[in-house]
Amino acid sequence: MSLSKQSNSGQVSRLLKIMQQLRDPVIGCPWDQKQSFASIVPHTIEEAYELAEAILSGDTQDVKDELGDLLFQVVFYAQLGKEQGDFDFDDVVTAISDKLIRRHPHVFAYGEQKSEQGLNQQWEQIKAQERANKNQGQDTSLLANIPKGMTPLLAAQKIQKKCAQVGFDWTELPPVVDKVHEEIAEVLAEVNTPKPDQEAIEEEVGDLLFAVVNLARHTSVNAETALIKANRKFEKRFRQVEQVIKNQGLSMETADLQQMEAAWQQIKNNN
Repeated sequence: MSLSKQSNSGQVSRLLKIMQQLRDPVIGCPWDQKQSFASIVPHTIEEAYELAEAILSGDTQDVKDELGDLLFQVVFYAQLGKEQGDFDFDDVVTAISDKLIRRHPHVFAYGEQKSEQGLNQQWEQIKAQERANKNQGQDTSLLANIPKGMTPLLAAQKIQKKCAQVGFDWTELPPVVDKVHEEIAEVLAEVNTPKPDQEAIEEEVGDLLFAVVNLARHTSVNAETALIKANRKFEKRFRQVEQVIKNQGLSMETADLQQMEAAWQQIKNNN
């Protein structure tokens, strides 16, 4: 059987063997040999963002490739766990399979079919019980298990969502919008003091960003995804501005702000 025609389990076994060989202390790759759980984390985060970028670009070939890169991260961690005698890839697969079955009793235990809201409540109840079983005698706060390495935008949205589950949240949009305006006013008030305090300004800007994330959540927008798209849109337009300026026989260094703003408006009107 050719490698391209192997079964899924065969391909997984092949990948695990490749990973094992990369880590081999004698014939392995020097870079892979020296890695640890901590050293791989930045690469894992980077691969997750590259996958998100591929998905947003709509290029399915890139999505496939980036999924493979992300899977390799999982396999790498599993190999490290195996070497330390803590767990292996099969243990990882077993754990997630058990968790999915446990968290979907309406599917696998033939329980009552619930509404989307009911399913969300059931999901959170099961997760809460898992946390209670795992963290007996430890931090039992609703916010205890928010990952410290999560990006600030995602963390803010996660914190707000957790608080909303117990009713600590506005139920309508107007007060959410009012809070954004309030935070903008507080930023400007701090900036316009006779002797602006940079730490105070930073704090107020942080409050503003948190309020904007809350606005995104209340409008069913993922703040992280929205900002990624905004970055992409700005980059695309700025590159076009550079081209317009170049066509005028200028450079971005020699053009003044008025010329660049005119080019920007031209690009916006054409898009």
